[in-house]
Amino acid sequence: MAYIFRLGSRQAKRLAEHANHARFFHSSSALAQKAAMSRFEPDRFVEYETLDKKINIVRKRLDAPMTLAEKIVYGHLDDPVKQDIERGVSYLKLRPDRVAMQDATAQMAMLQFISSGLPKVAVPSTIHCDHLIEAQIGGDKDLSRAKDLNKEVYNFLQTAAAKYGVGFWKPGSGIIHQIVLENYAFPGIMLIGTDSHTPNGGGLGGVCVGVGGADAVDVMAGIPWELKCPKVIGVKLTGEISGWTSPKDVILKVADILTVKGGTGAIVEYHGPGVDSISCTGMGTICNMGAEIGATTSIFPYNKRMKDYLVSTGREEISNLADEFSEHLNPDEGCEYDQLIEINLSELKPHINGPFTPDLATPVAEVGERAKKSGWPLDIRVGLIGSCTNSSYEDMGRAASIAKQALDHGIKSKSLFTVTPGSEQIRATIERDGIAEVLRDMGGVVLANACGPCIGQWDRQDIKKGEKNTIVTSYNRNFTGRNDANPATHAFVTSPEIVTALSIAGTLDFNPETDELTGANGEKFKLKSPFGDELPAKGFDPGQDTYQHPPEDGTGVGVDVDSKSDRLQLLSPFDKWDGKDHEDMAVLIKVRGKCTTDHISAAGPWLKYRGHLDNISNNCFIGAINIVNGEANNVENVLTGSWGAVPDAARHYKAHGLKWVTVGDENYGEGSSREHAALEPRHLGGRAIIVKSFARIHETNLKKQGMLPLTFDNPADYDKVQPTDRISLVGLAGLAPGSQVTCVLKHADGSKDTILLNHTFNEGQIEWFKAGSALNRMKELQA
Repeated sequence: MAYIFRLGSRQAKRLAEHANHARFFHSSSALAQKAAMSRFEPDRFVEYETLDKKINIVRKRLDAPMTLAEKIVYGHLDDPVKQDIERGVSYLKLRPDRVAMQDATAQMAMLQFISSGLPKVAVPSTIHCDHLIEAQIGGDKDLSRAKDLNKEVYNFLQTAAAKYGVGFWKPGSGIIHQIVLENYAFPGIMLIGTDSHTPNGGGLGGVCVGVGGADAVDVMAGIPWELKCPKVIGVKLTGEISGWTSPKDVILKVADILTVKGGTGAIVEYHGPGVDSISCTGMGTICNMGAEIGATTSIFPYNKRMKDYLVSTGREEISNLADEFSEHLNPDEGCEYDQLIEINLSELKPHINGPFTPDLATPVAEVGERAKKSGWPLDIRVGLIGSCTNSSYEDMGRAASIAKQALDHGIKSKSLFTVTPGSEQIRATIERDGIAEVLRDMGGVVLANACGPCIGQWDRQDIKKGEKNTIVTSYNRNFTGRNDANPATHAFVTSPEIVTALSIAGTLDFNPETDELTGANGEKFKLKSPFGDELPAKGFDPGQDTYQHPPEDGTGVGVDVDSKSDRLQLLSPFDKWDGKDHEDMAVLIKVRGKCTTDHISAAGPWLKYRGHLDNISNNCFIGAINIVNGEANNVENVLTGSWGAVPDAARHYKAHGLKWVTVGDENYGEGSSREHAALEPRHLGGRAIIVKSFARIHETNLKKQGMLPLTFDNPADYDKVQPTDRISLVGLAGLAPGSQVTCVLKHADGSKDTILLNHTFNEGQIEWFKAGSALNRMKELQA
């Protein structure tokens, strides 16, 4: 068996019955060394000594072997002596090392930071311009167009960064997660980022967590960051990766096992002898897509593959220090996991996941037959490689090795084919080494160093909206309409080399391990297994310098927001809770089925409004499916009886003083970390979101904005709620940790149902609710 899945108590999951857990790290020579956190911050150092002290304090308290995740998380506790520590229960107060923000979420984060009144960020922070560049023609032209269209936003971010001490990566630099891996991540770091795929940094042994902008503001303001103490899911890897199997297949299989919500509230920790057969960037791929199983983050233990990557990216000093500190950068023998999965990499086959959800896994050898039975289009219209998940030098090299074989036999890609380099450094290096040329010769179009089609920034012209079609990508997410805003597009995710092979064949039922292609001369041939150098033999070419370091003193820098702008808008505080129960609220929409943050706040063309709360609120819930009619963006206005767009109904209710709620299903708010999916409902007058269960980041985002995220005590009560009900939440004055909220459903026929709702608020978060938002509460404490 390649996959062993075990559940049980923590005690049942010991990796060994006996362990020496009293080992401490006491190398004074190592701790005397210094290594800068990055080449851009030569005066800020990797604080392994502090980490060592905190880990040892907690180790004595727990008196048990520790997982790697525990070491790094507890090693960043604000108060390791007094902090209550219980997995899945305690709320931890943490001190992350740095913050990273992508440009779409940085707008709101910086607007909130400006509202805080603070003069400068308290920890190293960066902004990365990667989300606002639309794929249309090709790299240079698309980048030039984006700079022109987004000039106002880029200027705001650049000046705000300079004023408040934030590093700024200009448009064209690359995707945030690749930049972080190349420059900022290191073994043992705790980094938070305003993007759900921030866990990519776990490929370098860090605890890197995706958050909303309000969480980032807390850390930049010097306030301890709060996180529910995560459980730890262990994934033991044995065997070795070889042939057509890639690191991507590991996470595709894990997603199959755990599903899109199986990792919620947990850190996924990979370990075992199989780890050493995976490159550092391959580990990053696995951690990156861990976001699709709802995990808090994912992490790998420090090893030689990480050391080689650190040296190759100019951080040998950090690697030397990590070598000496490796005791704390690996799990203890005998540590306990809350859940354990075992995967034999030698038996793992290439997989392809989708369509419409990233946890529907099928071996590549079987996907053709499954597609025929399911009615999925076999003809592949577009193959797309790259993105933050799979755009490393190794990824591009392996894809090019397949493309080269096709070219040697006189054929090119039958499908349209695009390539997204992860960073300027990757782009420059694959250009220098001829990899980009091979991919172009096969028919590929090299796009800008940006997110592009992965997040819906794609001006797709080869099909009409509503046309049923198949695309295959090396991306991480494939929700309905995610890439091209076409709900009929069947998007599948797999490795770059499988995408390349399938694009050459042009059909989903091609298995590169067994099937043959026909060369230009009519002769049959089989593709050989892909190969790509892990790191460039000539070293990385940094390409163009696209980084702006903040000035020592930014007080004189002006940051202007035009009151007439349709892209940017200064924030006004949300209203405080009036101390009364929320009574007779309308149901704005009762959502049927999956409701991701893409359904709540669409990306694509809406990204341009991410800095203007009122304008972007015009996309609120436009993708959610109304249980009444099975349609998106069509609800009944209970005040007028007319049918229309969801945001229009919400605005009408707000204008007439009618509070409202949204009712949803399981894993509500999965997907992106975008806090706009919480800000927009709050801005439009929403007071509560009542669902069967929440995704972690979104639940926190709702709390931060003064909303009430509530779950049915009995999930079957979802069926009791009617879209025409008036809903009352009573006893809110007694809201306390562990309490329940009484909900009265007043039905249109005059009858009533009373049900119980649960919440996960702690005492501090209840103060956010009372103040109207976490930002309001911050200001109260400053006063």
